[in-house]
Amino acid sequence: MSTHAPQAPQTARLVALPATLDDAVAALAEQPAAVPVAGGTDLMAAVNAGLLRPAALVGLGRLAELRGWAYQDGHALLGACLTHARMSRPDFAALIPALAAAARSAGPPQVRNAGTLGGNVISAAPSGDTLPVLAALEAMLLVAGPDGQGRQVPVSHLLTGRDRLRPGELLAHVRVPLLHAPQTFLKATTRTGPGRALASVAVVLDPMRREVRCAVGGVAPMPLRPLDAERWVASLLDWDGERGLAPEVLSAFGDYVGMACIPDPQPPAEGGEPPQLAPAVLHLRRTVATLARRGLGRALG
Repeated sequence: MSTHAPQAPQTARLVALPATLDDAVAALAEQPAAVPVAGGTDLMAAVNAGLLRPAALVGLGRLAELRGWAYQDGHALLGACLTHARMSRPDFAALIPALAAAARSAGPPQVRNAGTLGGNVISAAPSGDTLPVLAALEAMLLVAGPDGQGRQVPVSHLLTGRDRLRPGELLAHVRVPLLHAPQTFLKATTRTGPGRALASVAVVLDPMRREVRCAVGGVAPMPLRPLDAERWVASLLDWDGERGLAPEVLSAFGDYVGMACIPDPQPPAEGGEPPQLAPAVLHLRRTVATLARRGLGRALG
C-alpha cells in the first residue's frame, strides 16, 4: 500500500506481480509512479470515477507474508493484505475484538472479502471503519523501504498528514498491542446492515496504563481523540475493583465526547450571539454521544 499515485500521461500500462516483500519494494523503487494494489476496492473506485490513472501497478496478491499475522513482544503484527473477512473470524476477534467488529461492518461480503487493512489505512477515508480502532489502540505502521530501509510510523501521524509514505515505500505491517482487556466498536449508518459510517466510535480499556482511549470516526477527515474526556473518565474508574460507572457518568462521558468532536460555533468577533449548530450537525453530535456512551458501557459491562 502506498500513498503515491501519480497520473499517467501515457496509455501503456505495466503490471508487476512480485513474490516477496523485497521484490515488491524493488518494483516500486524501479517504477516510482507505480501504485501497489491488493484488494483494489478503493483503487478501482477511484479509477472508475476518473480520479486516478495509474502509470503502473504492483500487485501484492502473491505476498503470503502480508496476508496473516504473528505475535511479537505482546503485540500482534498484522499483514497489510489481511482482509476484512479474515479479521472478522472468531480466532482474530479473540485477540482484537474491536478491530474484528470494525471489519465485520466494513461493507457487503464482496467488499470484506477483497478489502484489506492496509488499503483502509492508506486510503484514509473519513469513513474507514478500522481507522478509529487503530487510533484508539495507538497502532504503529511498519513501512518497508528501498535498500532494506524500514521505519515505524504512528498511525495517527499518517492519518493526520504529519508523516507520509515516501517514493518506493510500502506499508507492510500494522503493529497493534494485545491488551487482553475490553474494547468495543460501534457505528451509525444511513441504512440497516453494513454501510458507510456517518459516525463511529472505538473505546479501548488499557488496565496496565490505567487509560480509557476513545477515537471517533466519520465526523472529520481523520479519527478524533477526545483526550480530556478520556482522562476524565479514566480518573473515575476503580481500576482495581469492579470498574463500574453510574449511568449518569456514562451519559456525561458521551456528551463530553460529542462536544469535544463537534463543538459549538465560536461567537462572532464583533460580538453578539454565536450561531447555532445546524439540525443535522446537532443530530450528528448526539449520535456520537450515544455511540460513546454505549461503547464505554459495553466495555465496562
